[in-house]
Amino acid sequence: MLLNQIKALLKISRPQEIMRRYFVVNGYDGALTMLGLLMGFHVSGDVELAVVITSCLAAALALGMSGLSSAYISEVAEQRHALAQLEKAMVSSLEESRHARAAVWVPWLVALVNGLSPLLVALIIMTPLWLARNDLLLTISPLSAAMAIALAIVFLFGVFLGRVGGTFWLWSGLQSLLVALVTLGLIYWLG
Repeated sequence: MLLNQIKALLKISRPQEIMRRYFVVNGYDGALTMLGLLMGFHVSGDVELAVVITSCLAAALALGMSGLSSAYISEVAEQRHALAQLEKAMVSSLEESRHARAAVWVPWLVALVNGLSPLLVALIIMTPLWLARNDLLLTISPLSAAMAIALAIVFLFGVFLGRVGGTFWLWSGLQSLLVALVTLGLIYWLG
């Protein structure tokens, strides 16, 4: 029943493109932020793994909360505006309509996608750090493994955008990867 109601609200307000865009943009931000943090720790020398994990987790939570709150605030305003425009065009109140319910619930759905995207991406990237913390042997350093995962995720976001935009997926993936590699280079140079 709840799933049917959500589908109806999504059909009315059509936020799927916005949610897809937010998922990719904030997921990409999460991956690049984690990559920057990890490279910063790498160039800093011998940093305790607990400090790396705590710092990355704090950044991931901050990105998630930022995404959640900013999307909610902006989507509430946009949904209210759209509802007001519709009421004006129909010359009647839509207070008890599905459109009004969509104006209340869709911002929450969009905000969840916007907030969870960087958080989940960051948690995936942090997996090698937790494995190393629990004494599960890795063949490479946990920082290097986490950076490799971050680079792979950045590449995959580029591939996804290439497919959505109708461009060659490999080229789009390589462009995203180039941005990440330039970021790594700048951090290494500064360090």
